[in-house]
This record gives sequence, C-alpha cells and structure tokens, in this order.
Amino acid sequence: MKNTDNSLIKELNRPSWDEYFMGIAEIAKTRSSCIRRQVGAVLVNDKHQIISTGYNGVPRGIDHCTKQTCTKLYEKSGEKNELCPAVHAELNAIIQAATAGISSEGTTLYSTTRPCGNCTMAIINAGIRRVIYIEEYSDPILRSGLLDSSDVKFEKYKEK
Repeated sequence: MKNTDNSLIKELNRPSWDEYFMGIAEIAKTRSSCIRRQVGAVLVNDKHQIISTGYNGVPRGIDHCTKQTCTKLYEKSGEKNELCPAVHAELNAIIQAATAGISSEGTTLYSTTRPCGNCTMAIINAGIRRVIYIEEYSDPILRSGLLDSSDVKFEKYKEK
C-alpha cells in the first residue's frame, strides 16, 4: 500500500524536482573547461529521469583554451560567440542524448545560464518544451524577439 502521508516527506526537507535537477546542473558546470564562463545543463524526461547532462567546453580532442589562447576573454558577454570554439552546455546535453539514441522531445532542460540564441534555436528544434535557468544572458538573437513565438516555456529559476 502506498503511503499518502506527506508529513514525513516534509520532515525530510526533500528538494523539489526543480531544486534537485538545478543542483545537478550546478555540479555539471564544475566540469567546464572554459576559463571565462562555466555553465552546466541537465536534460530530464517527463518521468523525472535524467537523460543527459552537459557543460561548456571545446569539442573532444581539441586543446582547452588558456588565458593566452582564449579568443573571447576580453569580449563582451553575449557578443562575438562565433569566435569561441566551445560547445555550450545546453547543446552538449542535446548532443549527448542524441548520441545515446534518446529523444529530447517533450523534455525539460535545466541550465545554470539562460541559453543563448543559437542554443535556443537548437532547443526549439530538439522538441524541448521547458527550460529553467538561473542566470540571465544577453544575446542579440534573444534581444531581437525573433524566437518569442516558439512553444518552449522559459522560466527563471526561483530558489527557495
């Protein structure tokens, strides 16, 4: 018989699903090899199962950037993204799921930073339905409003 008494659960102070998955995104970002910005992402299905994680960094087999080789170290955030060889955390999570043969259709993406315009386009095409993020990110594509008509729901994370 299933226990329907939630008082025990409240006593345990269990995190909500959003708190739980955002905590994992925070851990994922510690794997980032980017010296400028660390971002983590977690892709979750409708059964609250993690299907992939991602963090930003150069593609596999490519040397990591250093202070001497980082092409964006002194550029304004959200500008000249084409100069950076890193794959963003959100895109890495999508790629990891696809590589494993797992559909991202109808999933939720947790990210420590608001996805940039290019990642947002990939999120739309990957069928992700909900994106929860902590930190805002300024991007020319996002500022243009071109992607505002998508079905993806973007939510700024509210810590409790």
